[in-house]
Amino acid sequence: MATECSVSVADPPTCEPHPHSPQSAVCPMCGMRGKAVTLQTVKAQAAISLRRLQLQPFWFCRSAACPVVYFSPVSGQTLTVDQVRERVYQKEPGCPDVLVCYCFQYRVGDIQLVSAAERAAVIADIKAGIAADQCACELRNPQGACCLGNVQRIAKQALSP
Repeated sequence: MATECSVSVADPPTCEPHPHSPQSAVCPMCGMRGKAVTLQTVKAQAAISLRRLQLQPFWFCRSAACPVVYFSPVSGQTLTVDQVRERVYQKEPGCPDVLVCYCFQYRVGDIQLVSAAERAAVIADIKAGIAADQCACELRNPQGACCLGNVQRIAKQALSP
């Protein structure tokens, strides 16, 4: 469920489920079902003034054909690829120089264009970083979740003819 973070002068910041959050939402541009992300992820990725950001629940649009990265069905606000800090893997999945692992700085080409042994080493390195609590996927990765599934999917596709 999406969360809403609030801060008051007297109390520390809190994050609680937003009472008006729909359980699912579709991108207003492409109609694809979105994935809920935390407001913290959107704040970390936004390349616009945070004063302009509506403090409402946001969803991530995974469609490569759509320029929308985040959308809020509550406020109607969208953030496009030009309004986020990082290039988004899901928007450019075939581009070898786009990051797929934002915490450890692995690009699509670091997985697609190397030997099977090198791909295995990349996956092992990411797993070691996760085990050492060195990742911050919820902030660094635009999808707001761990990249390992994306990395493993690219590695598996690289094995296919």
